[in-house]
Amino acid sequence: MPSQQKKILFCVAGVLSFVCALGVVSALGTPLWIKATFLCKTGALLVNASGQELDKFLGQMHYGLFHGEGVRQCGLGARPFRFSVFPDLLPAVPASVHINVLLFSSMLVVLTLVAAAFFMYNAFGKPFEALHGPLGLYLLSFISVSLIHPNIESVPSVAGSCGCLVMILFASEVKLHHLSEKIANFKEGTYAYKTQSEKYTTSFWVIFICFFAHVLNGLLIRLAGFQFPFAKSKDAETANVAADLMY
Repeated sequence: MPSQQKKILFCVAGVLSFVCALGVVSALGTPLWIKATFLCKTGALLVNASGQELDKFLGQMHYGLFHGEGVRQCGLGARPFRFSVFPDLLPAVPASVHINVLLFSSMLVVLTLVAAAFFMYNAFGKPFEALHGPLGLYLLSFISVSLIHPNIESVPSVAGSCGCLVMILFASEVKLHHLSEKIANFKEGTYAYKTQSEKYTTSFWVIFICFFAHVLNGLLIRLAGFQFPFAKSKDAETANVAADLMY
């Protein structure tokens, strides 16, 4: 591929990585990861509510990694509430899982920014065959997304995926640990709440788009004409075998 086209591809990948990093930073601070509705079971059972009457006992909330807000309803009118994960909800949430989500999110931001710098360096600089060159681009893309590649011994290995881990850990925190239900019932001694529905909102899908963008960046590197690292062509292997036989 001509060098001018390679520059354009690397510039596109660099800009894409930089935008993704900004998107992830913005997503971390917003309470728009989950939107949930929950039912006040205590109030609904007391009056034997059914059908449209249940609407008076349905509350809703939306939250992110650091804070959120919502409205509780138990038939006596709406009760708005706000909360912060640190330090208010630490006794209620699975702290280790939540901290890992924050850790991998931070790593995703850092790696995405470094990848953007590497792309720009390859577009306008004179990269050499080291971490500054195509190898570095592949490694950062592999670290940021989940890909399988052959190593030197041709044994398949799975590189860690920050973006994928953020989504998996947060989804497990919400679904397996019933995070929305724990938040709704936090410091509620009189009423018991049951989660009715949950859906991922803007910030969660920003992480997914960033994950997909790293996959796309890996394809752009390959489109630019660079072979995957540690992968040798059959011709190169045949040449090496012939050279060994000569000696």
